[in-house]
Amino acid sequence: MRTIGLIGGMSFESTVVYYKMINEAVRARLGGLHSAEIVLHSVDFQPVVDLQTAGRWDDAAARLGKAAQGLERAGADCALICTNTMHLVADEVAAAVRIPLLNIIDETAKALTAAGVRRPLLLATRYTMEQGFYARRMAAHGLAMTTPGEAGRAVVHDVIFNELCAGVVRDDSRAAFLDLIARAKDDGCDAVILGCTEICLLLDPDALPLPGYDSTAIHAAAAVDFALAGQMKAAAE
Repeated sequence: MRTIGLIGGMSFESTVVYYKMINEAVRARLGGLHSAEIVLHSVDFQPVVDLQTAGRWDDAAARLGKAAQGLERAGADCALICTNTMHLVADEVAAAVRIPLLNIIDETAKALTAAGVRRPLLLATRYTMEQGFYARRMAAHGLAMTTPGEAGRAVVHDVIFNELCAGVVRDDSRAAFLDLIARAKDDGCDAVILGCTEICLLLDPDALPLPGYDSTAIHAAAAVDFALAGQMKAAAE
């Protein structure tokens, strides 16, 4: 089994979900009391948020790059940044290590294209929805991604940072997200990306007005596929 390296803590609420999903999947595939080989670097989120707010993305990239290097030294065979927003600096982090970085945008795009999706709605932080890095990477996979309007983007961003990252789940926020998804469906979207790793705390991707794709679950599954690739092949032979 290969060792999975996680850069977490952004927020720790979603990192808990990663840890649980990965271990449950390994146990389901291997049986018994098997669990994943994981190395976790959980950062203090507030300084990262401060860098985001100040637009100091180079400093954020350097911080996460050092975390990735620590994972590599600790024996990780791959690295995951356990947040969509910080994939704005994913290329810089990937360049800091020799092990592969499993990109959440690419993995989500693969799941969308495999399902025949063409025009997904993205729900995420303002940085992810507005900085362009997510849309460009989706476009490279042939996907014409859209986002809510200005007011909708503000609602989604505020719920993520002020509620979900603090472990607060509100029914009225769920209703607001569902309304945004319903409107996107009326506008011709054919799927919705839960493009912040905390949104799975609020929405069930299987109970939405559009087919839902939880980036957290997709990313975690990709990590398990990577970790067990050689082991599952050997078992099959």
